[in-house]
Amino acid sequence: MLEDKTPPKTELEQLGEFGLIDTLTKDIKLQHKSTLKGIGDDAAVLDFKDSKVVMTTDMLVEGVHFDLGFMPLKHVGYKAVMVNLSDVCAMNATPTQITVSIAVSNRFPLEALEELYSGIRLAAELYKVDVVGGDTTSSTKGMIISITALGIADEKKITYRSGAKPTDLLVVSGDLGGAYMGLKVMQRENEVFKVNPNNQPDLEPYQYIVERLLKPEARVDIVKLLSDLEVVPTSMIDISDGLSSEILHLCTHSKVGCDLYEEKLPLDPTVISVCEEFEVNSTTIALSGGDEYELLFTVAQKDYDKIKANPNLTVIGYMTEEAMGAHLVTRADQKIPLKAMGWNSFGEE
Repeated sequence: MLEDKTPPKTELEQLGEFGLIDTLTKDIKLQHKSTLKGIGDDAAVLDFKDSKVVMTTDMLVEGVHFDLGFMPLKHVGYKAVMVNLSDVCAMNATPTQITVSIAVSNRFPLEALEELYSGIRLAAELYKVDVVGGDTTSSTKGMIISITALGIADEKKITYRSGAKPTDLLVVSGDLGGAYMGLKVMQRENEVFKVNPNNQPDLEPYQYIVERLLKPEARVDIVKLLSDLEVVPTSMIDISDGLSSEILHLCTHSKVGCDLYEEKLPLDPTVISVCEEFEVNSTTIALSGGDEYELLFTVAQKDYDKIKANPNLTVIGYMTEEAMGAHLVTRADQKIPLKAMGWNSFGEE
């Protein structure tokens, strides 16, 4: 007789809310002296003394922000943390604490939520942030994750979207378009799998872009790098909704224009080859892809020598007078007005 290897499933109603919280958070360890009290009371208690605190929150909804058809729960948990840490980094601050709230339907047993939390815990450990609270509740359909992140920064280094000046250089970390093309590959392979479940996809050629989608990294390293280089950006934002949209945010808040150079856009070779495979324009993908979590910022011209040789940073344009507008300068030296083509959570499919 064959041994039943079906993994156990523990119904959440057996645990109750507090039992579930205790189970999911029992292995979480605090890492900051500023965390006086973490999980276990009505609120966390934090002490930042002379530092300024930044706070942000983001919500991820199944079927809107992630597809469990091809995204493992551990990766969902990890990415949910990154989305929020990235917003802290976009203030030129260092993340220190998060709270995690989840709503799930009864299709998720305890083991599924433990897998989700394993990703949350891994992210917290790698990025040295404390999980200090949150909430759990039921959902009529699917899974919803809401995370709030806190961070600290020297008041003189906090960077807003509103500080860019004409002639400031426009800089981006990392490379662009990978997450979007990773999504297109996973969606394609998922459809093939639905037709033929025995057909296992070969994702080896797409490893880089699939990882950009499933396991993005918040650029805490860029915040430290800028500090080490003694560079304080004049404005900053993270690229969650697409490069063109984020540039226009900086322009609107700072009341400036921009010239973005197509030839300067940083593209990984895998992105270029997969764009060719899907017969899409790589520049369009770089401008509108989104879900990148790279940092986009401006620096004064005087700081150019400090950043020019760094492989993590690429100068992709410069800011102009507001009346000049925001443009893409093509390889053919034509100016095309930039349009917000990125992610809109309330837009049509």
